[in-house]
Amino acid sequence: MPNMAQWVIPVAFAASGVAAGLVAERVVLSRLVRYATERRWSGQDLLLTSLRGIAFIWCATAGLYSAVQSIPLRPSLLALFDKVLLVAAIMSVTLVAARIASGSVGLYTRRLYLRSGSTGLPSASIVTNFTHLLVLLVGLLIVFDSLGVAIAPILTALGVGGLAVALALQETLSNLFSGLYIITSRQIKPGDYVRLNTGEEGYVLDITWRNTKIKEVPNNMIIVPNAKLASATVTNFHQPDKEVALPVRVRVSYENDFATVERVTLDIAREVLRDVPGGVATFEPVIRYHTFGDAGIEFTALLRARDVADQYRLKHEFIKRVLNRYRSVGITLPVISTGTPSPGVGAAVNG
Repeated sequence: MPNMAQWVIPVAFAASGVAAGLVAERVVLSRLVRYATERRWSGQDLLLTSLRGIAFIWCATAGLYSAVQSIPLRPSLLALFDKVLLVAAIMSVTLVAARIASGSVGLYTRRLYLRSGSTGLPSASIVTNFTHLLVLLVGLLIVFDSLGVAIAPILTALGVGGLAVALALQETLSNLFSGLYIITSRQIKPGDYVRLNTGEEGYVLDITWRNTKIKEVPNNMIIVPNAKLASATVTNFHQPDKEVALPVRVRVSYENDFATVERVTLDIAREVLRDVPGGVATFEPVIRYHTFGDAGIEFTALLRARDVADQYRLKHEFIKRVLNRYRSVGITLPVISTGTPSPGVGAAVNG
C-alpha cells in the first residue's frame, strides 16, 4: 500500500500537465483565434501555426518535470530525466521560434507584393524554408551546449564535411544559390508572368531550393532548375509594371473613307478599354496606318491591358465589336479572289 501511495502525487502531476495542455490547445488558443479574427489581425495564422501542438508539449513537460522531482530516484537517473526534459523544452521553443521567423518572412514578402497592387501571392518557399532551417540549427547547437557537448569541434567537423559535400553536390548547391540570387535580385518573384528564351511562359508559382515552378495559362506546370533560370534570357511582363501594350492589326478596303475608319475604330477601342474588365480605361488608344496591301490598307490599333492575361479578353471583344460596327456604318472589308469577304481583322500581341 505504501508503494501505491508514493505514485499518487507523481501521477497527479503528470495528469495535471496533460489536462492543462489540452485546455491550452482547445480553449485558450480557440479564444485567441476569435480575438484575432474580430480585430482582423493579419498575424493570426502565424500565431496559431507557431503555437499549435507546442502549448500541449510545454504543459505536459512541466507536469512530467514535477512528477519526476516528486519520485525518489537515484541522482544519476534523475539527472538523465532532467536532461531529457531540458532538451524537449529547448527544442519546443526552437520550433516555435522557427515557425515565427519563417512565417514572418513569408508575411513580409506577401505585404511587399500587396503594396505593388497584386493579390494572392504565395511567398517563395526557398526563403521561408532557409529561415526555418537556420533557426532549427541554432536551437540544435544550444541543445548541444546545454548538454555539455563542445560546439567548436562540431563546427570544425561540419566545415570539413561541408567541403566534401559541396564537391559531391555541386549541381544541387548551384540550384540552391541560383534560387537565392533570383530572390535577392528581385528580378523574378512569385506571381510574375515570365517568358523564357526557349518559349515557355506563365506565372511564377514558387521558387524552391532546387527549381522554379511556372504555371502556364492552359493550367500546365513547368519545372525549371534555378541554375538554368538564372542563366536564361527571361522576359518579365510584370516589370517595370504589369500593364502591357496590345497591338491589333486590322485591314480595310481601299474604297473606305479612312478618316471615318480611324474615328470609328478609336471609338470602339475606347469602349472596350472602358467596359471590358482588364482594360486600362485611362489609356488613350491610337491607330497607325502602315501597309499598302494587295487587298486593302492595313493599320494597327494599340490598346492597353492591365495584365498579360487580360489581353485575350480585350482582343476578343475588340475584334467582335469592330466587325459589328463596321457592318453597321458601311465600312467594307477586303475581298479575296474567291469573292468571299476576308475577315479583315487580325491580331498580334506584343507582350
